[in-house]
Amino acid sequence: MGLIYALGAYLSWGLVVPVHFRLLDAVPATSILAHRIVWSAVLVAGLLVALRRRIRSPFPLRPRHGLLALSAGLIGVNWLLYLRAVQSGHMLDASLGYFINPLVSVVLGAVVLGERLRPVQAAAVALAAGAVLLAVVLAGTLPWLSLALAASFALYGLVRKVVGVDAMVGFAAETALLLPVALGHLVLFAPPVVMGDPARAGLLVLTGVTTALPLIWFAAAAERLTLATLGLMQYLAPSCLLVLSVAAYGERLEPHRLAMFGLIWLALALYAADAFRAARRSRAA
Repeated sequence: MGLIYALGAYLSWGLVVPVHFRLLDAVPATSILAHRIVWSAVLVAGLLVALRRRIRSPFPLRPRHGLLALSAGLIGVNWLLYLRAVQSGHMLDASLGYFINPLVSVVLGAVVLGERLRPVQAAAVALAAGAVLLAVVLAGTLPWLSLALAASFALYGLVRKVVGVDAMVGFAAETALLLPVALGHLVLFAPPVVMGDPARAGLLVLTGVTTALPLIWFAAAAERLTLATLGLMQYLAPSCLLVLSVAAYGERLEPHRLAMFGLIWLALALYAADAFRAARRSRAA
């Protein structure tokens, strides 16, 4: 189930979410973020009521549960950066950020959690890291937006794994912590964005669905997979985002990014083949 949850999250982030936000180009990114938080809170509250007998209770609370305040801040920053990238026509920069992010996740898994990689897996990670480094060097500039996206989401994944709380309960806690800020922004600072437009109002309400479900799936996958596997699978999302940005929105794909794309997928193929062989040996044993 961990692989299914991860696929659902990454394909949603790579295809569904960017199209959704491009349909809201006329709405400021901060207003979309506030609506995302509000409607996500409404949706997850309803899900908690409906599924209360099927989720693990977080009680009694542990000191580590306080880290959910940190994860809430990290995911809020990541959402805002992603919104600005998509709305400003920098979807390729967002794609690069999420290509870099799994490498950060692998490093955090090794340094903080003590996760170990088999030799072929380590070679796959090194190949992917080299591909991203080559793209950065050839571009000639340090991609600050991409790096900020990568760091914020990798740290978020680490915190959620350490907290170890039920995926839906954790997300409910995060949205509850962010909700006062979102409501305050909508009431005090945000310009009116609906203006009698039911289609736009519907798209804003749906931000709760396209925000909450992939993140719940991601948290569920994080509980079941190693951080290294979770991180490398995340190349699915930026690959989809890269294709979408070029094919649907006309962004220019430079040769160095195309080369990076091919090398990263080669690394993924090596990693997947090694994982498959290890699973077969485990079943045989």
